[in-house]
Parts: sequence; C-alpha cells; structure tokens
Amino acid sequence: MKTYRRPHNYKKKKSIIRSRFFWLTILAIGLISLSFYFFFLSGTFQVEKLIISGEDKVSKEDINSLIEANLENRFLFFSTKTILLVSLNDLREEILNNFPQVARTEIKRSWPDAINVLIIERKGIANWCESEKCFLLDEEGIVFEEMPEAKEGLTIIVKFGLAQLGNKVIESEDLNEILDIKSQLETSFEIPINDFVIDSEEKLTANTREGWQIYFNLRGDLDWQITKLRAVLEEKFPPENRGNLKYIELRFGNLANPGYRD
Repeated sequence: MKTYRRPHNYKKKKSIIRSRFFWLTILAIGLISLSFYFFFLSGTFQVEKLIISGEDKVSKEDINSLIEANLENRFLFFSTKTILLVSLNDLREEILNNFPQVARTEIKRSWPDAINVLIIERKGIANWCESEKCFLLDEEGIVFEEMPEAKEGLTIIVKFGLAQLGNKVIESEDLNEILDIKSQLETSFEIPINDFVIDSEEKLTANTREGWQIYFNLRGDLDWQITKLRAVLEEKFPPENRGNLKYIELRFGNLANPGYRD
C-alpha cells in the first residue's frame, strides 16, 4: 500500500541587503565615521589660532612655541590637533612650569579653532639677594627673575643660600612683616634702611644707612619690639646722639638693649 507525504513548505531566506537592521547598521556606522572625521580630522576643529595676551616680560613667541608643542594628541591611530582634545589644565601646568615670571594663566577655548591665553605675570615687591645674585621677589615669596643688581626702590632682603627661579624662598607672612617693619622705621622713625638680613629662622637684622643695626625676632611680638625701639630712641638716641651706636637689641626682655662702638 502506497503512503503519501504532505509536501514540506520551505520559506525563502530574506536577503540581508533587504534587512532594515542591516541598513540601520550601515547608516549608524556611516554617521559615526562622518562625525569622527568632522570633529577629529577635518580642519573645522583643528586649532589654528593662539590668541595670547597680558605678557610683558615673557616672550609671546616662547609661549606660542610651548603651546604648539603640546597641542597634538593621538586618537585611535590618528594624530590630531582638534580643540576637543586639548587639555587646558595641562597647558596651564606647562606654562607655569616653564615660565617662573607667570603667576597664573587663564586659558579658554574659542570655538571652533582658537585658544585664548591670558598671562598674569608676577610683580616684584622686594629684592632677594644672596652672595652675588639678586632676584625679584613677589608677594607669595617666590623668586621669579634674576637681576644684575638689586632693583632700586624695592626693599632688599639678604639671606645666604641657593635660590632657584620659581621657588618659594620666604613665607608671605614673614615677607609682609619685613615690609611693614621697613615702612614703620622709615615713616614713623625717619630711619632709612639699607637692607634686611635674615640671619636665622628667628633673627632679622635691619641695617640702617646711619651705620648701626636693629635686631628683631621674626617669631616674636613685632608690635612690642617696635614699642621698645620707640621708647629707647626717644629717651636716649635722638638722631644727633647715634654716632657711637652699634646696634639696638629688641629680641629679649622688656627693654631695648643698645650696643656701642669701641
């Protein structure tokens, strides 16, 4: 007896090129590739302009060269100078590390292809001298420029050591104390000062133009030391009586102790 099988229906496989998913994938890859090219490789977002302002002592050309050397980045297998990948923090660090004269810098992106760099330079408020070298000293106590000689009109502070440009050589609080002492000596006491010598962490010597010295304790009560100085000057040492005066010691006790020349 013959048996009959029902014919099996086979579905035709749908061509992949007629698949919506296929074309959506192709479209997505195309958009990603186009976006990658547009943002990272095309000239649209490549840094073309560096706008540097505020510099005075620092060379604009040197800053420009330093930034140019740090603009290029690698993304996947490609080199690019796209503004999107520029690290503003890294640029700030490079500028501050390479130019001691710069106190701070403000860097901003200017879309689509420019970087704005504002330089704020340090201002010298005192001379820092050691051995035969002098440097300009800013308000933070940082030496930032070597000078052939002390700059006229600025307080001279002497400490023997080995300062390096960009280093902090004195605490700002101590610096302010020294500047305040000079102001009081020259304004209130009419005693012109040649320079100050930091002999130790505590001892500060003021060398007067009259040829005698004043010893201060930087870690002591400076207002009280000034009070003692005023008292001894008014009582014993008006200007005409200072010919034999060698020093006035203010560091110890409740009185100012004078020393005399031999």
